[in-house]
Amino acid sequence: MRLEAITFDLDDTLWDNGGVMRRTEDGHYAWLDEALADWLEGRLEAQLSGRGTPAGHPEARGRFAERFPLAAFIERRSRLAGEHPLRRGDFTWLRRRALTELLGEYGLAPDHAEGWALRAMERFMVLRHEVSPHDEVEALLSELGQRYRLASITNGNVEISRLPLGCHFPVAIAAGELLAPKPDPRPFLAALARLGAPSSRALHVGDSWTEDALPARRLGMQAAWIGTDDRPLPPGIHRLDHVRELPELIRWLESRR
Repeated sequence: MRLEAITFDLDDTLWDNGGVMRRTEDGHYAWLDEALADWLEGRLEAQLSGRGTPAGHPEARGRFAERFPLAAFIERRSRLAGEHPLRRGDFTWLRRRALTELLGEYGLAPDHAEGWALRAMERFMVLRHEVSPHDEVEALLSELGQRYRLASITNGNVEISRLPLGCHFPVAIAAGELLAPKPDPRPFLAALARLGAPSSRALHVGDSWTEDALPARRLGMQAAWIGTDDRPLPPGIHRLDHVRELPELIRWLESRR
């Protein structure tokens, strides 16, 4: 096989994402709760002088995260994904829309609700990009980039250009923003078109059986699936325990003529 292009999933393929998302979810919501309370305190401080506690004061309405705990935010995102199926993979939009709605229900005016939702998402994106790629990834991508055309395809909202690894990916596909999250074939087809490579000479690397391995293989790509179970593998799907094993698989594929 003559390999020309390799596409990569990001989360849980090039780094472990579970801890990142827990820190990001908790961190940006705690930041919003604290920053919003300070802002409301400052806005209403003048009203407190000699007049008791007005209805709009934080003590009267309660803290935002007490009224709407993190579980309520998660539930609202899930509801919005059901109500807007075309947006189900656009996680940034879902998060911003859910925050805007909850902040409005908390009592903020529409412009303030939208503004605080935007600020919270800016904090979210800072934390979201505090990832630690596996030790082998930088050297691996550097070597592969000299021999193959590389692209990233993600359902997540990591902007690979914001990371040092971004220099290895001249093509980056954010599937959710396309309104076509994997396993939809369109993100794969978009990457292949921009790479100028046919599917028969491309390899996709990812950790999801349903969102990476199967859709890539349906398009005629080879698929490197980073998985731990021992399910039978159809021809063209190859199991890896870790992305560090990728060079060995590539050597094997290219030895097949």
